[in-house]
Amino acid sequence: MNIREAKVVGLLKAIETKDADAMSLIDDRAYIQHNLYVPDGPAGFRGLVASLPDGLAKVSTKRVFQDGDYVVAHSEIDIGGAKAVFDIFRFEGDYVVEHWDNAQPLMPANPSGRSLLDGPVEIVDIDCTAANKLVARAFVENILMVGDLSRAEEFVSAQTYIQHHPMVRDCLDGLAEAFGQWAEEGVEVAYSKVHMVLGKGNFALVASGGRFNGNDVAFYDMFRLADGKIVEHWDVVEEIPARDAWQNNNGKF
Repeated sequence: MNIREAKVVGLLKAIETKDADAMSLIDDRAYIQHNLYVPDGPAGFRGLVASLPDGLAKVSTKRVFQDGDYVVAHSEIDIGGAKAVFDIFRFEGDYVVEHWDNAQPLMPANPSGRSLLDGPVEIVDIDCTAANKLVARAFVENILMVGDLSRAEEFVSAQTYIQHHPMVRDCLDGLAEAFGQWAEEGVEVAYSKVHMVLGKGNFALVASGGRFNGNDVAFYDMFRLADGKIVEHWDVVEEIPARDAWQNNNGKF
């Protein structure tokens, strides 16, 4: 874990510990907040942490990686209810100046017995970072955005595909089964735009906008890749609140 990654882990842990030194990572001059439930600026985050009763929050970061000026964290955060959370922090120099996130309540194990957070954490194949990001983007744009799984094996290792989505089982046919069931039930699953692709080694995160079951949502899909193919998938889907509920004007993305 490098310095920026370690500092982000400490910053997230400060939600639990209220560690002022860890929170000093946030730039006091400018901090752009994309969590629409939190006011903009450094005071918004610090105010949220200060408002939490002592001992309420629990934070456990499972995965963290840096891509240029961005650091991605994948954590379990419990503030009166456990959630799987992806956080993205943008650095300028030594300080964090911008933040995005996506959160989803933890659910029972999926049909293959997997959770939203378990699985491998080791980052390897650093020299494959750029290529793996391209594969992850291509899978979202050419398969999920189109809604046609007929070409999925171009990007996914079909029989060894491990799935952490709470309603989908392992292997590519499990994904096809889920999409078929959603279509039969009239559940809309529509990816509309990729906003960000970040990665390191064998992990890549794609943040997209779209609609799920009639609601505007943010899709955060993280993939683990091996030998140029996707072999594992985690995701978090969060509904974007109505405009009059926003606590800042920065938008989800």
